[in-house]
Amino acid sequence: MPSLPIISGAEAIRILQLLGFVVIRQRGSHIMLRRGSQGCVVPNHRELNTGTLSGLLKQAGISVDEFINAMK
Repeated sequence: MPSLPIISGAEAIRILQLLGFVVIRQRGSHIMLRRGSQGCVVPNHRELNTGTLSGLLKQAGISVDEFINAMK
């Protein structure tokens, strides 16, 4: 399993949208996305910690490999 990159919240949202997620709403710096019954909350920060990114991928039901392939 490849390691997670350090990316911004905006870039994570862009990649999740490529995977079929849609922005539902925003409250402050937290943006909620949904794809079917799966949802996740992405903090819109300059840099996401790898633990934060790992947690939101788990919340979204996406594997690390799938996320990294969508980045390319």
